[in-house]
Amino acid sequence: MLWETELPSLRGAARLHLAVRLAWHLRQRSPQRAAALAAEMAPLLALLPDRARRAAEARFALVEGERLWLDARLDDADALAGQALAAFDAMDDACGRADAHWLRAWIAGDRGDTAGAEAGLAAAAADARAAGDAVRTDVFDAAAALAAVFRDLNHANGQWDRRFDLDAAGLHPAAAGWIHDFFGTAAFQASDFGRAAPLLTRAFHAAMDSGQLRRATNLATNIGNAFIGLNAHHAALEWMQRGLDLARPTGWPMCVGLGLMQSAETLRQLGQREAAVGLLGEALAVLAPVLPQSRGYAIALEYQGDLALDAGDYERALDSFRQLEERGDTLCQADFRSGARRGQAHALSHLGRPQEALAAADAALALARGYGDAGNQIAALKVLAEIHARHQLPAPAAMSGASPALHYLQQALDLAASIEGYAVPGDLLDAVAREHAGDGDYARAYETALRASAAREQTHSQEATNRAIAMQVQYQTERAETEGAHHRELAAAEAQRAEVLLQTSATLEHLSAIGQEITTHLDAAAVFRALDRHVHGLLDATHFSVFMIEPDGRSMRCVFGVEDGLPLPPLKLKLSDTQANSARCVRERREILVEIDEDDHTPNLIPGTLQPRSLLFAPLLIGERVMGVMTVQSLAPRAYGERERLIFRTLCAYGAIALDNADAYRQVAATLKALRTTQAQLVEKNLELEEAYKALEDVSLTDQLTGLRNRRFFLQHVDADVGLSLRSYDEPMRAGAADRDGPPRDLVFFMVDIDHFKEVNDQYGHASGDAVLVQMQERLREVFRESDYLIRWGGEEFLVLARATYRDDAKLVAERIRSAVANRDFTLPDGTRLKKTCSIGFACFPFLQSQPRAVSWSEVVEFADQGLYLAKRSGRNGWAAIYSTPDTQPEGLVPRLIHHFEDALAVGEIRLVTNLESPAIAAGPKKRRLVLQAGLKA
Repeated sequence: MLWETELPSLRGAARLHLAVRLAWHLRQRSPQRAAALAAEMAPLLALLPDRARRAAEARFALVEGERLWLDARLDDADALAGQALAAFDAMDDACGRADAHWLRAWIAGDRGDTAGAEAGLAAAAADARAAGDAVRTDVFDAAAALAAVFRDLNHANGQWDRRFDLDAAGLHPAAAGWIHDFFGTAAFQASDFGRAAPLLTRAFHAAMDSGQLRRATNLATNIGNAFIGLNAHHAALEWMQRGLDLARPTGWPMCVGLGLMQSAETLRQLGQREAAVGLLGEALAVLAPVLPQSRGYAIALEYQGDLALDAGDYERALDSFRQLEERGDTLCQADFRSGARRGQAHALSHLGRPQEALAAADAALALARGYGDAGNQIAALKVLAEIHARHQLPAPAAMSGASPALHYLQQALDLAASIEGYAVPGDLLDAVAREHAGDGDYARAYETALRASAAREQTHSQEATNRAIAMQVQYQTERAETEGAHHRELAAAEAQRAEVLLQTSATLEHLSAIGQEITTHLDAAAVFRALDRHVHGLLDATHFSVFMIEPDGRSMRCVFGVEDGLPLPPLKLKLSDTQANSARCVRERREILVEIDEDDHTPNLIPGTLQPRSLLFAPLLIGERVMGVMTVQSLAPRAYGERERLIFRTLCAYGAIALDNADAYRQVAATLKALRTTQAQLVEKNLELEEAYKALEDVSLTDQLTGLRNRRFFLQHVDADVGLSLRSYDEPMRAGAADRDGPPRDLVFFMVDIDHFKEVNDQYGHASGDAVLVQMQERLREVFRESDYLIRWGGEEFLVLARATYRDDAKLVAERIRSAVANRDFTLPDGTRLKKTCSIGFACFPFLQSQPRAVSWSEVVEFADQGLYLAKRSGRNGWAAIYSTPDTQPEGLVPRLIHHFEDALAVGEIRLVTNLESPAIAAGPKKRRLVLQAGLKA
């Protein structure tokens, strides 16, 4: 469709909006494609404004909810529909609320919750009216009317018949389809099958056109049932097969189950009992696990009971019809309530329980008459006749026939004759003939028997029987061939994928070589010639032109153009031109594909040029900057598919780079020519640039507030110092321990944090906080050497790397830091003097002197940070250091130390050095754990 074609060329919010519409359009036509669109667009939703983003998320949730509903995952589907409903409600989006209520109504219906389904449809219609959406209002009202038909036909007709007008002008096709469904189903329930079939057929085509595949499958089987009601089994088989063909590829349990069971019923009526049993068994296996409360499962129970009656298995039939009675009463659906009691009466009669059978048959007849259901009335009257023929029972009141059986059979015949287009079934006529013969009226018996024979011949024509057999064979063959077909499809798909990959690889390799050639040119004319040659070599191109934006930024000029081998006349366009696709391409910064049908009028054709059928435009982009546009055009229709568009986009990218390079080269050449006369100025400028670069580099490595180096500087230099430290260990080890000149000097990482710094900002303001930070760096400089790294790590936290330091001296340095901060006041900008303290944590690198490389420098920084954490939590204004012990094992040390400090301390892998008078961890692991639970309060 057009949306699928347009989507790849869109970007940003426009692409998202179209994707939402497309996913909604495809939700039953192709649920997998709709779900893939939602997943593809999910990362882009952040581009939308908040309300639009929430609306798109809710709409995608409904799409996914409908997919889950079709797969009979009702709980998951209802959760997503509820989530979407809440989102639409929060935005007061009445149309969205209506769609969410609609989905929840169908989910409730499949759960057997008739009241919930009807309430959902009513809520959907109310929201549609509030939104002013006439089409949705008609659809939802018609669906509510359809549901009411199954509850009580007479009440439904009285409530809804005047609401709809099939001949109303301007009725939307989707709404017309649902309205036809209502009137057709009402006619079906009244056994007016001749009227029902054409109405349901119109509804089927509307469902197919609007992509409602589940409903189309149901309608196909309903149309088949209407033809069964007319005893036109050949037409019924046609529609059952159509429904099954629609259902099977979807894999949706309700659709597949309905298709199988309705086909089974048709085959049963044609005498193909074995095939019917197989299809009905498969239908029950599909429906029972996931949709046991649905109307579809109830239909399957009814057909199962009828099959059991045909087979003489009356106990099983009685059980099926009792289950159907329970389901019919729960669903409040008239056809099931009457049919269930009629079936029980039939089974009870054969089981020798005539009084119960008679009561059940009378109840079935009363229900069918109350609902105006002629089909079930005929069936109940036949059963009453059979009961009286089989058992000695009192005659009915006001008996009009020669016997009770004839009394009921004559009523059935009279009722059948009143149904337009209804072919009286042969078995009913056979029963009448038998009763006439039993009464000695052989002439009428013979006449009726002839009518029965003609009816059976019409019903069981050889063509219909052959089709039934063919359907059975097809069903068996399909199942046998499924696995082989699947493997063949997989092999074909893999082969096609390999071929596409091979072609794509070859195309990309060729385009790469072309790109190298194009981008080597530093002259615009040479670039144009190369592009022209390759465009015509790779694409069907009658016309190729390049437009570049003028310096004024308001117009563009055709700098190169060739059509049919001849140069194009000069042309200049305004970027605001709404008729020019080239200008539109630049304005919208996106690719544009135009397909022109043979009979289309093209008033915007450039005078003197040929009439193209396919036009492709792409912007020349360098980053976010648009330089111009390239266009290629063909006289052939549909000349530019996805592959051709990929090639053209790639050529445009190479062309943009080459033209930008050519323009830069031209400018550089002009600059160099001017600078050759002032070499001294050029040298001076170069020196200024170098100095500016150095200054910028220095700024990027320096904290602007304190003048200290920043984290970026530290990360650039720390590896070199770590390498030197490791070499100081490696060389004495190679030379022998005796050659070592005293203990090695390590790197010591100090983490320093000003205590309660936030209080300074909160009480005195950020300017005072900045003043404290500046004075803090001055005190750190007093303690450390020029060769040490003083780093503003972040906020009030500083990292100091003391180079070539004896680890035994580290605690002295830490104490000097603490004293430098605690023993002197800080002066705020207003002259206020403020006392502050700091906390320090440190650790030495290498952490394990026996295995210098076992623990990385970044992990040692973590240990220093852990020390800072302990100092903070143990009272502040102190320092804590973590050292290894001779028995420390590196495996697993780091996570234990960082996350389970007390465990590492307990096994003797580390020791803690601190100046704190009562450190929280001094009492050992057990005390440590208790302290941690208490928030590190000693």
